[in-house]
Amino acid sequence: MSLDVLLITPPSRLEVYQKLAGEFAAIEPPVWSSLIAKYLVVRGYNVKILDAEAEFLTHRETADKIIKENPKLSVYMVYGQQPSASTQCMPGGRKVVELVNEDTSNELKSIVIGTHASALPQRTLKDEPYTFVCQGEGPLTIEGLLNEIKKEKYNYKNVPGLWYMDEGQVRFNKSAEMFQDLDSTLPGQAWDLLDLSKYKAHNWHTFNNINSRNKYASLQTSLGCPFKCTFCCINAPFERNTIRFWSPKHIIKEIKYLVEEHNIYNIKIPDEMFVLNPKQVTGICDEILKEGLGDKLNFWAYARIDTLEDDEMLNKMLKSGFRWLALGIESSSKHVRDGVVKGRFDNYDIEGIVKKVRDMGFYVGANYIFGLPNDDHDTMQETLDLSLRVNSEWANFYSAMAYPGSQLYPMAREKKWKLPDDNNGPGWIGYSQHAFDTLPLPTEHIKASEVLDFRDKAFDTYFNNSDYLSMINKTYGTDTLEHIKKMTNHKIKRKHHTEEVDY
Repeated sequence: MSLDVLLITPPSRLEVYQKLAGEFAAIEPPVWSSLIAKYLVVRGYNVKILDAEAEFLTHRETADKIIKENPKLSVYMVYGQQPSASTQCMPGGRKVVELVNEDTSNELKSIVIGTHASALPQRTLKDEPYTFVCQGEGPLTIEGLLNEIKKEKYNYKNVPGLWYMDEGQVRFNKSAEMFQDLDSTLPGQAWDLLDLSKYKAHNWHTFNNINSRNKYASLQTSLGCPFKCTFCCINAPFERNTIRFWSPKHIIKEIKYLVEEHNIYNIKIPDEMFVLNPKQVTGICDEILKEGLGDKLNFWAYARIDTLEDDEMLNKMLKSGFRWLALGIESSSKHVRDGVVKGRFDNYDIEGIVKKVRDMGFYVGANYIFGLPNDDHDTMQETLDLSLRVNSEWANFYSAMAYPGSQLYPMAREKKWKLPDDNNGPGWIGYSQHAFDTLPLPTEHIKASEVLDFRDKAFDTYFNNSDYLSMINKTYGTDTLEHIKKMTNHKIKRKHHTEEVDY
């Protein structure tokens, strides 16, 4: 039977993470590919997933595999390993499509899906080598497009969420409806189309057993986010800021499959905001406890400072195997936080709440951002000092980026701040936090290169801090301690250290 759809994760790791791509970066299962694949399979379509990241393929090898499969529709799933990472993966997709187009004389039809494509659909259609662009979640667009492709005469006008060229003119159809009853419309992830042995957890996720990283999966339990953080682009594929849930009964089936069929206990919940609705969270926990899996599982999930007040929910989460909370602290300075829309925790005791959840038994991965519009050297130092006082088990340090799809993107354009996609800029790879060509935002007070240098200094300062290393050794032991020391020996190369730049 000929292949209807090939869902492709293009290779981006080496450009995005440099030397960190080998031992230290995670290899994420392609959640959206598996969701869309399952949607199509249950409707009778012949579907495969090609994950070039997990298979460590080059662009050339990826293109050769696509051509060999000869699908009716090649679907390029351009996301990333964290919610805002779609843009930095665009160059990898482009390189593969250009090779395929050249070798097949543009015979293979392609469509790109992802946060970036939804944020800039018209520009993507004009500038990138794909046949089509999807604006939205994707399943209805792919199904409608595939059905048209199978006909002798195409009529793309009725395909929801589709951008395409028609006689030299850009066309866009009405948006696809957002799914509401997720259990019935997106009935799970197509685990059987993935080789789950190829995926690897974030190093910190398995600090308790650093050698168990290959027992790992990523399980979506909701879609969307109700918040409107200025620096975030994750809602670009959705019509509005909202959140929809799979039922706890559905989620426990997915968890049991991973445990029973693949002996996987390290599970990431990639939802944009998991710890939000106590009824939903406790419902999932009740199902886990009913199955007796709480002691075996090792989850991590996103939360916010202002969603951690329900101690009954938190205690139940701990009993159910939720070990790690990823918290968006962003900045120590209320003045800096006031310069962006983050939420409603300005009056919350950040340090007190982090201490509370750690005292309860959670591990914390704290996220900090340097270079928000009102930052200067003093406020960035305040944020670094806060991170050292918190001394959480893990910390991510980011430079502020005006990701396409975020409110910062038009703000930066209005201020005429230099962006990676400007003329003579590094292009989309400049939105990667760890790339050689990283180009973050300047602030009202300091240059982009200064922000980036401070971010890199903060990373080294934090992970070489004696208090942190002592805490890690006491909590996890010498294997994890040595792993962290090895990690900090890898220094990220930055363009402005070797070449003259104007930022």
